[in-house]
Amino acid sequence: MASSCRRPEHMAPPDVFYNEEEAKKYSQNSRMIEIQTQMSERAVELLNLPEGQPSFLLDVGCGSGLSGDYLSEEGHYWVGIDISTAMLDVALDREVEGDLVLGDMGHGMPFRAGTFDGCISISALQWLCNADKKSHSPPKRLFTFFSTLYSSLARGSRAVFQLYPENSEQLELITTQAMKAGFSGGMVVDYPNSSKAKKFFLCLFAGMTGVLPKGLGSETSDRAVSNQVQYSGQRCRFKNMKGKSVKKGRDWILEKKERRRRQGREVRADTKYTGRQRRPHF
Repeated sequence: MASSCRRPEHMAPPDVFYNEEEAKKYSQNSRMIEIQTQMSERAVELLNLPEGQPSFLLDVGCGSGLSGDYLSEEGHYWVGIDISTAMLDVALDREVEGDLVLGDMGHGMPFRAGTFDGCISISALQWLCNADKKSHSPPKRLFTFFSTLYSSLARGSRAVFQLYPENSEQLELITTQAMKAGFSGGMVVDYPNSSKAKKFFLCLFAGMTGVLPKGLGSETSDRAVSNQVQYSGQRCRFKNMKGKSVKKGRDWILEKKERRRRQGREVRADTKYTGRQRRPHF
């Protein structure tokens, strides 16, 4: 991933790049399978799910279902969404246990509010930073994705994205849109001093504030850098990351309604009674 000309997202749109030939690698290449499994394991670890009970998870950019296999092994139920029919065909051939959905993450997540206990995504998020069509606006597509994802997650849950950011501007763009959509959180960098083992995980909290986990193999203790995005070894906090209050006050309700309007849903008009405490009926 060192040279920009080798980055898949610069070669073709994802639904074109992940054709039948490319998809086969994800069921036959043992090294690729091993790497995908390791990254899935780390993403689930960062989700910090309750021990000993199955969760219902979303796998964004699920591809051939390798990350889903790990979720199944851990006893979780899952739904995978991907833009590539060739990759989903491989997942079907492999008879993965999760439900599969064909969809473009930039169009938003087509799920009911509060459906999932968590979300993972392996090597998919950076594709949204590319404009593959004239109509594509990366900031808008990222915001549409994050705002609909936020809605589809249960409050208090997490979303963890393993990604290959191209540069610090891309990281800034991604995290800014995630925070605008209501998430708090930040970037966890594993093995920051290794060019090969270094991995980026965007760890987001839905409807709560949480302590950002430490990156593996990091010597940089707790000297987190605030108010900036660094493409470096330190794990970063980003500005404006305070979590949203989960108390259903007027501001919270108005914000939720506005988010739903942006998603194109029908929402009742705001009145002076919005968010008013109602007396209990006896």
